[in-house]
Formats: sequence, structure tokens, C-alpha cells
Amino acid sequence: MHSTHSEPERALLVGVDRTADREGARGQRSLDELALLAETAGAEVAGRVVQRLATPHPATYVGKGKLDEIRARRAGDGYTLVLFDDELSPAQQGNLERALAVKVLDRTALILDIFAVRARTREGRLQVELAQTEYLLPRLKGQWSHLERLGGRSGSPGAIGVRGPGETQIETDRRLVRKRITKLKEDIEDVRRQRALYRRRREREGIPVVALVGYTNAGKSTLMRALTRDDAVFVQDRLFATLDPLTRRIQLDDLHPALLTDTVGFIQKLPTQLVAAFRATLEELADAAVLLHVVDITHPDAARQSQTVEDTLADLGLAGKPRVTALNKVDALADADGRAPRSLDEIAGFQQSLAANIPGAVLVSAERRWGLDLLRAKLVEVIDGARAAVP
Repeated sequence: MHSTHSEPERALLVGVDRTADREGARGQRSLDELALLAETAGAEVAGRVVQRLATPHPATYVGKGKLDEIRARRAGDGYTLVLFDDELSPAQQGNLERALAVKVLDRTALILDIFAVRARTREGRLQVELAQTEYLLPRLKGQWSHLERLGGRSGSPGAIGVRGPGETQIETDRRLVRKRITKLKEDIEDVRRQRALYRRRREREGIPVVALVGYTNAGKSTLMRALTRDDAVFVQDRLFATLDPLTRRIQLDDLHPALLTDTVGFIQKLPTQLVAAFRATLEELADAAVLLHVVDITHPDAARQSQTVEDTLADLGLAGKPRVTALNKVDALADADGRAPRSLDEIAGFQQSLAANIPGAVLVSAERRWGLDLLRAKLVEVIDGARAAVP
């Protein structure tokens, strides 16, 4: 009996380690993340290739010798897909597909694919489709067969209705895609107006909004579940487990109700199309009274992940927004003998060193529900401080 399940694609990961970067391991860490993205999308990682270059090669991303090595590895690795760790230009992607004779995707296309699967609400699906369509538009050459065709069953030169000096197929498809982009933007603008009405209604009620932000897989949804005591909040240990914004009412203390909103997780090299497409959703952050930045303190790249979030917030014009930082997963911090703490008190002595450079940082374990009272108190302090500062 044959299995009905298709075999997963085997992906070879390719990255460039910038020689100007003093940290030689950064390229490998970025590939670690690319591997997680590939696995999230359902692929198996067949191998890795990293080249040290000042900048990616303008025509083929990697140099000729490395490209020959990638081609030669196909027999041994059996890869069916090559994933590149940066966004490729349309020319680079075309050159690589011709040289390797295999499907080529970049980090942006991979993230967009994951988002397309994970988006559940109408708003989320609209935003992802817009990002995918804008990404596809400059790459239409050689890919128009995936789109709706006009003029018969075939795009061949002899097909009736498409011969002669009329509009070429690629021009037709570009027009169709631009028309679709316009429609998607109109639909998203409708959603944006509905959200604005909802936010104004919330403002009239005077309930402050606490918006969760953080690197993907930092534990935002787990923390939301802990703070709301709502076990229905979806939690999964994988990248981009939740995409669509979720809002729940919480009680910070007897006098301070609040609305807690979860938003999409950030990531290094977040596609510009996604930042733009999700701007309607990210407007929730602009109207929040305070941002609750969740950091996975156990991650070896925690500082860089935290900075990625801060950089993205700055790009969105939110650098000055009041915030509280929750240093999450402290239950996984082992002591010198490798023993995990049994309570927050056992690691309280480390609070000063861990949070020394992060104003407003609080140690928590969303999984164990440690430090939540301290976190609520800190949120109240920041919310009251922001209100007092308003003239």
C-alpha cells in the first residue's frame, strides 16, 4: 500500500557571511533561523552552504566557485529546493534557477509562504496576499503561467487570439496583478477604517491597551494566556505560530482594567512587503498605552533579537512609545552546576545584572507563571506615569 502523503521538499540553505561583520558566526546563526523557517514551512534541511563575502554577488548572490559547489552537491544531498538567506533580486533569482536547474526561493518568499498558511482572518489573508502579489510583480517574467491567462488555453505563439501585434502575455499579466493590488489595498483600507472605529470606541471607554510585541517565538502568546488565564489562546513552539491580532480584557489590579493585544512576531530581515502590508494591524501598536516587549532571555541571540524588535518599532515611528520589557523563560536559566531554578526567588539575585541595561525590565516565566504580579504592577506604574504626563 502506497502512502498518500507527498514527500517533503529537501532544502539546501545558502547564506553569505559578510566579511565586514566582526562576528564570523552571524551567518551561521542566520542560517539556523532559516532552517527553522524551512522546517516551519514543511521542508527537510538537506545541507548548508555559507560563503564569506563583503557583499552578495550582484548576479548570482554567491561566487562562481561556490555556485559550482552548490550544483555538485545535488547528487549527494538530493536537494529539491535551494533557499537563500536574503531577498534575491529578480535577476539573481532567474540566473540561479538557470544555473542550478532547481527551484530557488529566498527568505522573503519563504516567510510569505508561511504567512499564507497561517493567516486565518479575512484581514490577515488580505494582508498576506497583498505582500505576495507585490513581491511577485517584478518577478513575473517566466512565471506568468501561474496566473490567470487571457486568450485561450495556451500561451504558445500559435494560440488563437494571442497572435499578432497585440498586448503581450506578460504585459497582460502585469496589468492583472496591478489591478489585483489596487483591489487588495482598497479592501485593506476598509478593514483599517473599521479598526479605527473600534479603537475610537475603546478610547471613549477609557480602557488602556497593552500591546504585546517581540521576536517570533519569544513566548508572547504563552504570556498572553498566563495574564488572561485563557487557555483557549493558541500557543505553539514554532515560528509565527500566531499571525492575526488577538485582544482580551485583563485586570492589572483592582483599579486598572486593560485590553491586552497580541501582534505578529518580528524577525531579522523581515520582508519590507510584510511590514507595509501589515501596517493596518500594526496601527494597534500606535494606539496602545504601553508596549509589552517580550524577550526570550535564554536565546543565545537574545540581544540581537531584542534590537531587531526595537529597530522595527523605530521604523514604524514607535521608538518613543512607553514600554515594559518582560525577560521571559527565566525558568530555563541554569546555575553554574546546570540546575534549573525552582522559583523566581532563586534567580532574583540575577535581576540586576540581567536587566541592568533595560529600563523597566521584569523577569518572568510565562510557562510557570512566575513574576506576573511584578509585571502587572510595572504595567500599572508605566500606564499611570504616561497618563500623568499628558497635559
